[in-house]
Amino acid sequence: MPVRVDSFKHQKLCEVQEASHVSEDKISNLPDCVLHHILSFLPTKDTVATSILSTRWKDLWTSVPNIDFDDSLLYSSEVNGGYPLEVNCFMNFVERVLLLRNCSADVKKFRLSCRVCFDASRIHAWISAAIKHKVQELDLCLFVEKPFTLPHCVFYGESLTSLKIEMNCVLELSTCISFPKLKTLYLALVTFPDDDSIQKLLSSCQVLQELSILDCEWMNLKSIMVSIPTLKSLTIDDLPFFGSEDELNGCEIKIDAASMLFFTYSGYLLNEICLLNLSSLINASIHVPSLYKGGKDIASRAVKLLRGLNHVKSMRISNGVIESLFLADNVLDHLPIFQKLTYLELSMEIERHIIQKLRDLLHFFPNLESFVFAEGFNPSVCFGEELILKRVPKCVLASLKSVSIHNFNGNYTELCSLKSLLKNALVLERLNIFCSKKPSRDVEKQKVVINQLQMSPRVSTSCVIMSF
Repeated sequence: MPVRVDSFKHQKLCEVQEASHVSEDKISNLPDCVLHHILSFLPTKDTVATSILSTRWKDLWTSVPNIDFDDSLLYSSEVNGGYPLEVNCFMNFVERVLLLRNCSADVKKFRLSCRVCFDASRIHAWISAAIKHKVQELDLCLFVEKPFTLPHCVFYGESLTSLKIEMNCVLELSTCISFPKLKTLYLALVTFPDDDSIQKLLSSCQVLQELSILDCEWMNLKSIMVSIPTLKSLTIDDLPFFGSEDELNGCEIKIDAASMLFFTYSGYLLNEICLLNLSSLINASIHVPSLYKGGKDIASRAVKLLRGLNHVKSMRISNGVIESLFLADNVLDHLPIFQKLTYLELSMEIERHIIQKLRDLLHFFPNLESFVFAEGFNPSVCFGEELILKRVPKCVLASLKSVSIHNFNGNYTELCSLKSLLKNALVLERLNIFCSKKPSRDVEKQKVVINQLQMSPRVSTSCVIMSF
């Protein structure tokens, strides 16, 4: 019996080894281009480690199209006391990889993230090496303690299609800027130096399709124009802000982009944004924190921003946007009618003081078809049906087909609101109720209220109520 067991184990071991050998041969026999594609998904340190597998793999890593250097693993080393040694090892590894790289192999993507180790001269050399290899996508995340200037060759990268710069200092630009192929530009945390240099940068991106400006400092700017005929997506994020309510940067940002499809803004409207020509716009997302009160200046800027979105088909807005529209008297007199808008989403919880303002705003969306309460109602809000039935918006009577409410708790406010909707929405086809999953929820209460809604009278005979 023991002999038979040992024989069986030996047979199985041979089968596993044979299968492993066959599998290894199959992978190793793949063409270089396929192996390069596979290795491009690995961190560079793991890609280099494949060189020990066999002679076939020894030099393969030297021509992999993607290179990714990230010193984030050094955080734990610093805590454990191995920080200086680890930093030197990281920098030596980067230089070894770049030195041994196949000179004839171009780089598709080069990512460099340095948050711990920062040697300006060596980082200059690393970035310049990537540019020499005709890099297409350059992704830099650099946290500096002293002023730092990027190599000038970055700003006339003839091969660059994507440039991402995340750097906590002034963005010093080269006098010569040329981006004939650049389609994606991402700037984060940088401080803009002056109007002329930023205008020159933007004017040099005449085939740009995607522009993102996140958490950058505008204090040195007074007025800039973003006029790029090919631009399809623009994201401006001015959060976070830690100043006082009176600190308005006041930079005028004019945007003229007839091909733009997507526009996203998050911030306190400290800068004045003028949307001049967005006739192709499909989707817009505007987020203004509801806790911020900026008076008539903010209200004016909110109106101006929304006025430029009058061609949009789908829009996502926060409570702060609605609040800011009502900070000044007669501010709604200056809003256009959004004839093309068919989808509206509220990104924050609905507060009591928002309800009346929201209903007034809905009169400017006569053709709205889908309405989404992404965060539902604030559970502490309490009011009755009498607040909702006054002056029903045209879209509720004529075009609204779908309403979705998330974080449903089953309280009296939600019940009254949805009952009112069912009584007035003439063409409503679907009411989607997504119950809250919070530990404090009352599941039985949710079920009871949903059952009450199912039994409530509705003016639309085709309306279906779905709960999730």
